Amino acid sequence: QVQLEESGGGLVQAGGSLRLSCAVSGGVFSRYAMAWFRQAPGKEREFVAVIGSTGLSTTYADSVKGRFTISRDNARDTVFLLMNSLNVEDTAIYYCAGGRSYGFTTRTYDYWGQGTRVTVSS
Repeated sequence: QVQLEESGGGLVQAGGSLRLSCAVSGGVFSRYAMAWFRQAPGKEREFVAVIGSTGLSTTYADSVKGRFTISRDNARDTVFLLMNSLNVEDTAIYYCAGGRSYGFTTRTYDYWGQGTRVTVSS
């Protein structure tokens, strides 16, 4: 059974940074594309970033491009999301997702974490 566990969320002031981590167990991590999604209160879950299985391909949502960086360590079965220049609009629960396909919708991914909360104060 594949399990994903996020960590690294918290409260940060606008302009600050956070790094989220997602540890994967129970599967062959190096075969999965890994993505981050987020869900703000009252809104649908939205795509943030995805990284291919080898780490060579990445795609970002326009809203985070240039501020967020997704990376992975296949030796540690972990994917990261470095978030810089955070603003209030980035406040959400951030979810890690994994699957065999590279995509930008929730339907693409088979495995999900429980989420980690990020709150950005003004």
